[in-house]
Amino acid sequence: MRIIDSKDKSFPEVLASITKRGEQDTSAVEAAVKKILDDVRAKGDKAVLEYTKKFDGVDLKGRLQVAEAEINASLKKISKKDLALIELAAQRIESFHKKQLQNSWFTTEPDGTILGAKVTALERAGIYVPGGKAAYPSTVLMNAIPAKVAGVDEVIMVTPPGKEGINPYVLASAKVARVDKIFRIGGAQSVGALAYGTKSVPKVDKITGPGNIYVATAKRLVFGIVDIDMIAGPSEILVINDGTGEPSWIATDLLSQAEHDELASGILITTSDGMAKAVKAEVESILKKLKRKHIAEVSIERYGAIIITKDLNEAAQISNRIAPEHLELFVEAPFELMPKIRNAGAIFLGRFTPEATGDYLAGPNHTLPTGGTARFSSPLGVLDFVKRTSIISFSEKAIDTLGSSIKRFADLEGLEAHGKSVEARLKRKK
Repeated sequence: MRIIDSKDKSFPEVLASITKRGEQDTSAVEAAVKKILDDVRAKGDKAVLEYTKKFDGVDLKGRLQVAEAEINASLKKISKKDLALIELAAQRIESFHKKQLQNSWFTTEPDGTILGAKVTALERAGIYVPGGKAAYPSTVLMNAIPAKVAGVDEVIMVTPPGKEGINPYVLASAKVARVDKIFRIGGAQSVGALAYGTKSVPKVDKITGPGNIYVATAKRLVFGIVDIDMIAGPSEILVINDGTGEPSWIATDLLSQAEHDELASGILITTSDGMAKAVKAEVESILKKLKRKHIAEVSIERYGAIIITKDLNEAAQISNRIAPEHLELFVEAPFELMPKIRNAGAIFLGRFTPEATGDYLAGPNHTLPTGGTARFSSPLGVLDFVKRTSIISFSEKAIDTLGSSIKRFADLEGLEAHGKSVEARLKRKK
């Protein structure tokens, strides 16, 4: 794991490579994804079944939807203790997201004008739950529960089938989160099915959830036909440290993201040379014992870094430029440092708040902006599953008061009919 001082001449180049890490070149897969989407749009279920057999090696024999009996059977395949754990996570996630609910609002002006916003939940949301390298029951909870809290009528889940079937923990989490329908499909073909609708898969209004480059590209290409949450990239963590605390704790926190994916990133910014060296040694030691060593090792070698800064102010400035998905303030006074943080998907304060707390049980959503997009975007939440409609009601007095000004604005823009539509109402008194 490389160590670099912010004063080094090469530091700007290193920082640039870190901040550009999220800029994925999708050109190599875009043509293939577009063909898949076009096929699904034209042939519906037939195309979805063909691509599932081709890419997942599973012949669904027309059985796209997971039967209710199979979902219920999943509850018997896991221990009561684990089911209680899923329910605990669901309760905490639901409790947090209920605080995000917004109500419609209206104001009445003295002349009788009524203005406001009507908040309405989406009718149908689609959530993508990855398969592949690991099972992610937490992703089910984090995507489905905010939708349900928002009041979405129907939540549709898609997840790759796998040759062994769908993981029972994923199905149990879907049951707990009140997912309405589950389909054993993944990849770009499942995104197409959700976006366009097929005979079996209902068309949705929004697609959320992480996936590989094919899924991310498909989501980007269908945006506009449906809404999407974000284009999620590889996971990342940044830890700011003031030289205090246990180096092994920081090392495990960095590796907690490195084990996700070879493209994941783990960065430490510290004011202490000694801490930098100690964490580097701990990372190398712990890495040898990890079950997912082969993944974490590649991640740390390619995208891991330890940056030494003169003080915490500089550390915060560098962190803001990186805009990490997960930011740990592993310092003596985290709440004093927090106001200096502008860009982060989620901030974890203090030594007893490892990033893993947010992944599972804390309550806030773990679907976070990656690749520097925390500069302008937010975690997934209830507001992602509602829309706001403007409400405008002019009284006679209001149109008489503002009508001539509205007509003048229309004239300035050369839109004659706009002006005449107001003028027609003003002439009623003549």
